[in-house]
Amino acid sequence: MSVVVVMGAQWGDEGKGKFVDLLAAQAEVVVRATGGANAGHTVWANGQQYKLHQIPSGILYPGTLCLIGHGVVLDPAKLLQEMEYLRGKGVDLSNLRISAGAHVVFPYHIRLDEAEEDRKGANKIGTTRRGIGPAYMDKFARVGIRLIDLLDKDEFLPKLAAQVEAKNQLLDRVYGMPGFTVEEIAGPYLEYAEQLRPFVANTVELVNDAIDTGKNVLFEGAQGHLLDIDFGTYPYVTASHPIAAGAIIGAGVGPTRINKVVGVVKAYTSRVGEGPFPTELMDATGEVIREKGHEYGTTTGRPRRIGWLDLVMVRFACRVSGITDLAVPHLDTLAKTGLKTLKVCVGYRLPDGTVTKEFPVGLKALAQVTPVYEELENWAWSESLSKAQKLEELPEGAQRYVKLIEDYTGVPVSILGIGSERTEAIYRDTMFGA
Repeated sequence: MSVVVVMGAQWGDEGKGKFVDLLAAQAEVVVRATGGANAGHTVWANGQQYKLHQIPSGILYPGTLCLIGHGVVLDPAKLLQEMEYLRGKGVDLSNLRISAGAHVVFPYHIRLDEAEEDRKGANKIGTTRRGIGPAYMDKFARVGIRLIDLLDKDEFLPKLAAQVEAKNQLLDRVYGMPGFTVEEIAGPYLEYAEQLRPFVANTVELVNDAIDTGKNVLFEGAQGHLLDIDFGTYPYVTASHPIAAGAIIGAGVGPTRINKVVGVVKAYTSRVGEGPFPTELMDATGEVIREKGHEYGTTTGRPRRIGWLDLVMVRFACRVSGITDLAVPHLDTLAKTGLKTLKVCVGYRLPDGTVTKEFPVGLKALAQVTPVYEELENWAWSESLSKAQKLEELPEGAQRYVKLIEDYTGVPVSILGIGSERTEAIYRDTMFGA
């Protein structure tokens, strides 16, 4: 039995979906524990592309129990659309279960998200405008509405009425925007509830029972470490905890039950959203990496910002989340660029000239650092990577790249992504079992 957390070690969009999909082949339970419809995983399987947002990637394996946990904020309309999309691709949803304790995203959350982003103008956070932040605000203000409430009309309608009244005042007086009626929200949401009712379960019991009986359990992270509400580049962060600890809180299991934490590190750095980005490439090199890597958001379609690999931030993620293994995708993307020299950030030069490996707290401090690079020359190759079965079969430049990551972080690179398909990966260690 093994319990494994897969998390992003950068700003999200690292390619977690591929590795969750790969590891789900060995898992009996896959759990999505945090975030909402603002997350997106793209998985290629059997020549077909799947775009997932709220449903765990393990759903592509028949017989695998897939749980949406307490820590998720659920958009029922988008979830039902996603379910229909998967059914249309022949995916069996009979093993999907949703926590009754998950909080629900409502139309007023989405409108407030949009209004606040518009109000901030040039200082906007860069949210996906899916209502995630406002839904978490209600959760922590203890006025949120959970799925269990939605399933009980007598519980739901009074709570909805109170929230509609409060949110209408906020929309009107602060943003000058129209509000909602209880009826226009209640009708569709009560219908959503009935469609979701067969999938609702006590997911805390299900996941703990699975661990108790020795099953392989995989926790699927959303977003990435640098978007964590506490340890990310605040305030340009998400409203939840993408770090490893967030997965166990959102699922309802204890920290002693985790065997491995796999940090996914894209072979370069990317992000969607605002804020300082020390290694960002604002030139033709960044553009070619973006195009070769198809770097556009799964959820938003926005072009991602691109930069060199930043090992200072990866080291920070390893320390905070206790990462035991690294998974590195997109080596094939770097190969396709034809770049002869790669740069890797191995330190930050501070305004006083000193160099540090510490990731700074605060945007002002991060904006003032200058990346210190190690250059890997004569790196380019033209060989196909997809047939390699072990690291030693990759070109020498790729081997040097992997060794640099391991030496700097002190964490082994246990999985390498060398293409988009399931089969295009190199395992250097097992994640489940001995």
